[in-house]
Amino acid sequence: MTDSEGAAGADGGGAVVVHVPQHQRFEIRLGSETVGFTAYVPDGDRLVFVHTEIDERHEGQGLAGELVREALDDVRAAGRRIVAVCPYVARYVRRHHDWDDLLDPPTSTRA
Repeated sequence: MTDSEGAAGADGGGAVVVHVPQHQRFEIRLGSETVGFTAYVPDGDRLVFVHTEIDERHEGQGLAGELVREALDDVRAAGRRIVAVCPYVARYVRRHHDWDDLLDPPTSTRA
């Protein structure tokens, strides 16, 4: 995935994840409609994920998982790390260990 657009994912039925760095978030879109986002705060080489939201009309469709998975893939491709302050992202990385190597604890201090 590039900084501007991701590939359509199978879980979201044609959903596209887009990185919108000027708004410090990744968005998930169905067609031209933004149906959710995960917001972050940049901290050096890390992204501190602070909030994830899916439009209630689209809840239960696996879109939040697809959104977070693709956002984390993008973080990895950029050579960055994450801090999972957002409860959804924190639960996701606890259940899916593919991103353990990217994870910094919320209380870590920078050297």
